[in-house]
Amino acid sequence: MSESWFLFQSGPGQPAENMAWDEALLEAVARLGAPVLRFYGWLEPAGTFGYSQRFHQVAQWTHLRPLIRRPTGGGLVPHDADWTYSLVFPPGHFWYRLKARESYERMHEWIRSALVEVGVLTELAQRSNKELVGQCFIGAEQFDLICNGRKLAGAAQRRNRLGLLIQGSLQPTPAGVERSGWERAMCMTTPTEIPVAWQELKPDAGLLRRVGGLTHEKYSQVCYNEAR
Repeated sequence: MSESWFLFQSGPGQPAENMAWDEALLEAVARLGAPVLRFYGWLEPAGTFGYSQRFHQVAQWTHLRPLIRRPTGGGLVPHDADWTYSLVFPPGHFWYRLKARESYERMHEWIRSALVEVGVLTELAQRSNKELVGQCFIGAEQFDLICNGRKLAGAAQRRNRLGLLIQGSLQPTPAGVERSGWERAMCMTTPTEIPVAWQELKPDAGLLRRVGGLTHEKYSQVCYNEAR
């Protein structure tokens, strides 16, 4: 017996398109009927910031442009060569029913286990030591992933009637480790009671249209990103 999950390796994308993909997958996950793990990167340096943050405050913290408002919460995250992923669950999945804190801990324990497979030792932060509130990778929250005393992985979540979206980043990336090796290790160490049977996600025309619409009509728009 196994549980079916989708794997979507979408590669590097434009910042607005990256956020559009994650929102579109959240909207589609109930129809898809299985969780989706997406690995992606960035065609240009950018910053993303939490859905509820104030743009003009965030803009003072970084020279990175563009700045894109994420569909999830959390703080400012710089992106360039970081290893970025997202994970979506349909409402009927057990992970959807977890409390936010439990979900956060489980996600980073999964990443910790995968990093062990590629020879990188990390630990989960047992308490918060945030240095600057609102900036994700300056200091650590409880259950962030720590490597050599420094935060390595953080994430943000959004749960609604459509499903659960987790967006996360690893930075700085572990020295001497290929991203492809970490991605394979993630697929090998899924924290589920039964094995996961992975299948490639091949986006259909409807999903592609939705990504295009969200990219051009929402995440590329100044009026959206600077709305508050």
